[in-house]
Amino acid sequence: MNKLVFFGGKGGVGKTTSSSAYAFYCAEKGEKTLLVSTDPAHSLCDIFERKIGSKITKIKENLFSLEIDPEEESQEYIRNIKKNMKDIVSPVIVKEIERQLDAAAVSPGSDESAVFDKLMEIIIDYQKDYDRIVIDTAPTGHTLRLLSLPELLGGWMDRLIEKRMKAIELYEMATREDKKIKNVIEKDPVLSKLNERKRKMEQAREILTDGELVSFVFVLNPEKLPIEETKKAVNTLEKYNIHVNDLIINRILPENIEGKFWENRKKLEEKYLKEIVESFSNKNLIKIPLIDEDVKVDNLKFVSKYFE
Repeated sequence: MNKLVFFGGKGGVGKTTSSSAYAFYCAEKGEKTLLVSTDPAHSLCDIFERKIGSKITKIKENLFSLEIDPEEESQEYIRNIKKNMKDIVSPVIVKEIERQLDAAAVSPGSDESAVFDKLMEIIIDYQKDYDRIVIDTAPTGHTLRLLSLPELLGGWMDRLIEKRMKAIELYEMATREDKKIKNVIEKDPVLSKLNERKRKMEQAREILTDGELVSFVFVLNPEKLPIEETKKAVNTLEKYNIHVNDLIINRILPENIEGKFWENRKKLEEKYLKEIVESFSNKNLIKIPLIDEDVKVDNLKFVSKYFE
């Protein structure tokens, strides 16, 4: 796998266990590793049995972690916009814009946008400090929205920039200023911020589609719903030129299993394992068995050996 590794999948399939085990594996190999959670229902602290939070925390030798808080990042995101806005717009309309920003902070999509910005900041700024960055993402729907943001917002930013430029041109024509419109456009603070945002989106798109830098791993169980959701997710990501190379088939039942119930479950599992192999014949499949206890830091080493 590459330097940046995203773990995704349906809720409850074992993304946090898999990403934690892989990060543990990398750290044991001597790689300085950062494990990041973007899931609002953070579980890293439960696995490692310690408080982690939004500041980088050392877990063990070579292993560090942090949990991105969507609500905290969204509020910080809005605060920064308000701060920048006071240097850009007329004081007359500041209060009205602040009111609209407060409403936007609780609107659908605001959390994903804020988390995405923080995630890109981590990836861009911390790459040089770590040998490996492992990202434990939210369930599939949230992850797809998060990873498709550069593509979706790119076109939106282009339209905002175009509208701002037209507004400047119309204003300059109406006031009959002698200044060249080009100079006004180049010095416009709103356009400057929009172009900066667009550059970040383009950088994010380049990173996410860089097959030499980024790996995407989907975790699934050998069951109908996780398989169907994984098929849709992989197809969606590949439409955005984000390629998935590895799948983790988690919680596979042991071979020697007794009792009618478990024998039936094993037969059903074999059917779905065959479907996974056929449906994802071009993917690297990593099989991890079901263990007989909760996953904690003490038994991560057992799970991590399946990445060897």
